[in-house]
Amino acid sequence: MTDLTSMTIAEARQGLANKSFTALELTEAHLAAIEAARMLNAYVLPTPDRAREMAKDADAKIAKGEGGPLAGIPLGIKDLFATRDIRTTACSKILGNFIPPYESTVTSQLWRDGAVLLGKLNNDEFAMGSSNETSCFGPVTNPWRRGGSNTALVPGGSSGGSASAVAALLCMGATATDTGGSIRQPAAFTATVGIKPTYGRCSRWGIVAFASSLDQAGPIARNVRDAAILMRSMAGHDPKDTTSVDIAVPDYEAAIGKSVKGMRIGIPKEYRLDGMPAEIEKLWSEGAEWLKAAGAELVEVSLPHTKYALPAYYIVAPAEASSNLARYDGVRYGLREPGKNVIEMYENSRAEGFGDEVRRRVMIGTYVLSAGYYDAYYLRAQKVRTLIKKDFEDCFAKGVHAILTPATPSAAFGVGEKGADPVEMYLNDIFTVTVNMAGLPGIAVPSGMDAQGLPLGLQLIGRPFDEETLFSLGAVIEQAAGHFTPPKWW
Repeated sequence: MTDLTSMTIAEARQGLANKSFTALELTEAHLAAIEAARMLNAYVLPTPDRAREMAKDADAKIAKGEGGPLAGIPLGIKDLFATRDIRTTACSKILGNFIPPYESTVTSQLWRDGAVLLGKLNNDEFAMGSSNETSCFGPVTNPWRRGGSNTALVPGGSSGGSASAVAALLCMGATATDTGGSIRQPAAFTATVGIKPTYGRCSRWGIVAFASSLDQAGPIARNVRDAAILMRSMAGHDPKDTTSVDIAVPDYEAAIGKSVKGMRIGIPKEYRLDGMPAEIEKLWSEGAEWLKAAGAELVEVSLPHTKYALPAYYIVAPAEASSNLARYDGVRYGLREPGKNVIEMYENSRAEGFGDEVRRRVMIGTYVLSAGYYDAYYLRAQKVRTLIKKDFEDCFAKGVHAILTPATPSAAFGVGEKGADPVEMYLNDIFTVTVNMAGLPGIAVPSGMDAQGLPLGLQLIGRPFDEETLFSLGAVIEQAAGHFTPPKWW
């Protein structure tokens, strides 16, 4: 049964249609894999009973010819998505054993299309982190290891559980969220494919909020086609989310294999950073050559405000986090620590419930929103954000179809290696935050390996609501680079 876990969603869909195996057999194979890989700590709550129930339901529908586009496909769900009657904690002590009486829009659409819930996946607390080390359930381990070393590596963050589970074949795909790179960076660290859709393409309703003007849900999958299949089910207008955009969802899978001849691909000079590892530079050049060989035209572009993106992001995101996390006060739900009066109860609950990184960001956010500093910090950061967005608009106005950049400044690092200096950790988002600041779509595709045998990824940034072009270009890179699977050690 174990070979059932190594299929792609497209292959599993075909196998289920041909009755080569049942959805229940497919689910059981994944549940066994999850049990055998507990040391990766990718799942914070496996849901075997629910999974078997949903798989049987999928089998019954497939037998009647009524199966949806994801009928019987076992998925993992990031613990930021509310799942009805199943604990949802955002991997924070402050949410305790919160069991939502409602389902997030994105997950409800996956269940509508017949997918099977394997369980809830680990993430950085409230999605704040680039390594999945801030979770109250402990860090996630990357299934990849450096050649000849047993050092535990991070899978990236905040969607580290999602990326690790997909890479280790513990689910066929996973939901994830991206506020500053939290889909694309873990995908690059684990040789999986992750796409952050255009802001407003997927509903945010029922997803625990971090920074509401930046957060966006998207899939992490084994390859570009699987990401396209998942994205079609996840995307769509939702009247419950006022930032959700009412435009038709295309058949993303149809974009795979389309010609990219004549497309103009921008290479931004500002992404050539001082001290960038030679292997990242080499990979970037290789990726550009692969696209050129497929008929695309390479053009140098300028995004002059890129250097301000990271500092502006680390003002805007904590400010919104400070506002969003004010609701966790020990009164309405989640953790409550006693105090002599209501103020002390608030203080005790928040001090005990939030981890270090969340407290740090809430304090930064509260500071930049305070009366004396609002104009100096928050307002200026929002102006910089407008300029970053305009840089991209100017590029696209000149006929550029997509922009090619590295996904991360390095391969995965060791657990505990970068925890001492928060700024060093924040620099991991250097290539990804601009995309969130501008509300654009971005995809990370595995593209090569570093000298130590660890995966590296390239990022493609697209025009608003033009994810199809990213899937077409991503498939070209994937075909040229090949597939990467971690040697099994767990």
